[in-house]
Amino acid sequence: MRITEAARRLGTSPRMLRYRESLGLLPPTREPGGHRRFGQAELRAVALALELERQYGISPAELAFGLRVLAEPQVQARVRELGQRIGRLSAPPARALDFEKEKALRLLRRG
Repeated sequence: MRITEAARRLGTSPRMLRYRESLGLLPPTREPGGHRRFGQAELRAVALALELERQYGISPAELAFGLRVLAEPQVQARVRELGQRIGRLSAPPARALDFEKEKALRLLRRG
């Protein structure tokens, strides 16, 4: 179906769907001629995005950034660093190798 029909079924506007597309919140919907076509899978994806925005009180731009954090390791690392610096996230747990090193040092001290 075309964008107008998809918007009507989703209870939104074609303009809002275009905005969501610009944010990367729509699966690829373009046909070779450049027209957008929506099937059931695309409608379900947009409906899920709308549900998440309502449920968590976030904007489409915030949801798009959340997806970027999940998809781009460098962005994820920087956001995690910020979360740790402001106390919203705890530091990552010590690596297993560090644990084993500490364990070995304790055993050496006993002996």
